[in-house]
Amino acid sequence: MENLPWKKFDPMNISLKDAIKYLFLAAVLIYPLFAFANEYVLHVMVLIMVYMILAMGLNIIPGFCGLLDLGYVGFYGIGAYTAGLLTIHFGLSFWVIVPLAALNGAIWGVLLGAPTLRLTGDYFAIVTFGFSELVVLFLTNEIWLTRGPLGLPGIDPVIINFSWLSTMINPEWDWYWEFLGLRPYFYLAVFLVALVYIIMGRMEDSRLGRAWFAIREDPIAASSCGVNLLTYKVIGFAISAAIGAVAGAFLARWTMFLSPDMFKFWESFLVLCMVVLGGLGNFKGSLVGAAVLIALGEILRMVLPGLGLPAETRFLAYGLIMVLMMRFKPMGFFPNIATQSQNNPILIKLKKELGSSS
Repeated sequence: MENLPWKKFDPMNISLKDAIKYLFLAAVLIYPLFAFANEYVLHVMVLIMVYMILAMGLNIIPGFCGLLDLGYVGFYGIGAYTAGLLTIHFGLSFWVIVPLAALNGAIWGVLLGAPTLRLTGDYFAIVTFGFSELVVLFLTNEIWLTRGPLGLPGIDPVIINFSWLSTMINPEWDWYWEFLGLRPYFYLAVFLVALVYIIMGRMEDSRLGRAWFAIREDPIAASSCGVNLLTYKVIGFAISAAIGAVAGAFLARWTMFLSPDMFKFWESFLVLCMVVLGGLGNFKGSLVGAAVLIALGEILRMVLPGLGLPAETRFLAYGLIMVLMMRFKPMGFFPNIATQSQNNPILIKLKKELGSSS
């Protein structure tokens, strides 16, 4: 609970930096309520929050467990198609589908992680990359289930019905509910990001999070202190997969259409860039990394055609950013504090819990 932002909020003794931060956050939350709010800007803001969820989920594996996962988009696709198929064939509510998609993602995380998490380094990265390619091949070739390259249309949107409120207050206010547009999705995405962030904060400050830190910093020492490496890695992998599936479930009900092309390797690489840019092992950094890269991508998409360059050239900008980050700030904008100081309370608590004498 120590990492939750409101634990540090003191309105009578707030710094200028924090005041600007909270005002910016309030402006972002209030902006969609105004009639001039642009639908394209709202679309980008919702997209940013989808990637925030993905980046926080992926951060568990490279940031806490110290493993390179190149196949995270596979769980994203599993969650999306689980939500899409359940919606089309069974008409289940969004609030039922999200836990089912998360459960399905976690199951596949365990099935993939249990036999492969003994691997390290490049070997594990290759296995996860192969898994994501298998997911795309399955979605493309199993036409009887997924319609293959034709995509999966007809997914019902998230129904947030305000008609009862309109009738109760003033029936002539129907125009207002039409005005809502993407706004319900925006606030639903805000809710999911906040929920995942709180859960991640609780886990980071738990024995589970400290065990992940120990595995990343020194697996041999952690194992000698009683930490079961495989068990904790599998738990982390399953949680990471479940969060990726939640993002996919939201995507399915938001876009109302799915295609295998939406879950190719490029998506995994993009989310990994967000994690590295923001800071390994820091969920706040994942939020910043997602916001920066998605916003930058949209800006370049608009600017580059005006310069006579194809929009795909923005991928070069991503590559250049990553090269510069690795050169000047290899730990990202917000590296985990446990890696910065030997006197950090998290590290001290970790050493005490593991019985380390160092």
